[in-house]
Amino acid sequence: MKKILVANRGEIAIRVMKTAQKMGIKTVAVYSTADRNAPHVKFADEAVWIGESPSNQSYLLGSKIIEVAKELGVDAIHPGYGFLSENAAFAEEVIANGITFIGPESKAIHMMGSKLAAKEAVKAYDIPMVPGIDEAITDVAKAKRIASEIGFPILIKASAGGGGKGMRVVEKEEDLESQMTRAISEATSAFGDGSVFIEKYVASPRHIEIQVMADSHGNILYLFERECSIQRRHQKVVEEAPSSVLTPELRQKMGEAAVKVAKACDYLGAGTVEFLLDENLNFYFLEMNTRLQVEHPVTEMITGLDLVEMQIKVARGEALSIKQEDLQIKGHAMELRVYAEDPLHDFLPSVGNLEVYSLPVGEGIRVDNGFEQGMDVPIYYDPMLSKLITYGKTREESIQLMIKAIENYHVEGVSTTLPFGKFVMEHEAFRSGDFDTHFVKKYYDAEHLKAQQDKEAEVAGMIALQQYLKDQNKLRLPNNRLYEK
Repeated sequence: MKKILVANRGEIAIRVMKTAQKMGIKTVAVYSTADRNAPHVKFADEAVWIGESPSNQSYLLGSKIIEVAKELGVDAIHPGYGFLSENAAFAEEVIANGITFIGPESKAIHMMGSKLAAKEAVKAYDIPMVPGIDEAITDVAKAKRIASEIGFPILIKASAGGGGKGMRVVEKEEDLESQMTRAISEATSAFGDGSVFIEKYVASPRHIEIQVMADSHGNILYLFERECSIQRRHQKVVEEAPSSVLTPELRQKMGEAAVKVAKACDYLGAGTVEFLLDENLNFYFLEMNTRLQVEHPVTEMITGLDLVEMQIKVARGEALSIKQEDLQIKGHAMELRVYAEDPLHDFLPSVGNLEVYSLPVGEGIRVDNGFEQGMDVPIYYDPMLSKLITYGKTREESIQLMIKAIENYHVEGVSTTLPFGKFVMEHEAFRSGDFDTHFVKKYYDAEHLKAQQDKEAEVAGMIALQQYLKDQNKLRLPNNRLYEK
């Protein structure tokens, strides 16, 4: 494998290219008009324009990307995450054109891409699942019957969904019809598939996911867990590894269940099996993501492994060089997704120019970044600027380091989730480990955050004023002495 095309943009494109270059593999970037001066374009050995700014005219043009790959003599395509990473047809087309797809086979992508097909596939492996219905429905009367059997509250979920779209919590029967209509409509517009299913709503869940890695020689490893319970609009913002609530026994049970899920779909490469954990530490299979996850760095930090390197080696047909018993958790890692969003106004996207963009540095601090000072944040894509990762010997150490790193991460021109990250790190519920996926709903108050920011700005202003007066005083003293002489 001498040349890899990364079919993505931003921080994940650079992240993949860094490992490829470390392995002596040439890299090819693709870019849209909006990204013509982006860091990932400059970082690659070669770069090709593939279309206009909207993703459906650039990054989602699978056939065009394959055409570019063939013209440049590319051996393999890495899809990153998002865009075409979980598109089974794209994976098939890549392979049909004699190029290696750095990811699972299309069968696994297709199977795990449907929540219902995924549940059906893992049934035979006796993996715990949330009580509910295992077929897609649109019939409200039938939905009411099922809901009364499993009991309210229930969760309506889009079968083809992700990212919280087509998802509705229904507390009582009279709301079922309207919420179901909304969920079907949202799922249809987001995924072109309105099928939904119903399951029991787990009231205080934690979102725990297990990283797996599988080769083509029948070996499957689980690389421990990530805690992803701090979410807004069902999307993750803060992740950590390991989880503060898993015992070694529960970790092993969940890890072995994740390996079974991977076996159920003949998995190859890096994947993530997601579980819900209830307040009694019972876990339930949720879904499998058939790609590298945004939050993979926290796993890398606690295992000392390079997941992209492992992906590439597995795609080349190599066997995994380590065994399950060789793996152990060392230290603790935190990750904050730094989004160009306004946490004071319901996390709405914040577009604009990065007038100031300065990253924190230091031991135990890692920033997977896709932007630089002076750049515009485009409106066409996910608003994530970077991922801020900290690593310490203990959870407390990684939290404190994250607070320090946030304070040294300077952004002007757009609002970001940095202040929200600091709010989480300083909150007693998070620090104690006693939290669930409702953390934002329970504790987050935009007004409180604004007051905190105003106070910090006032303190910073007073310090600056004191320093200014001190400097002025120093400047005046020599003149006075000269005058006295």
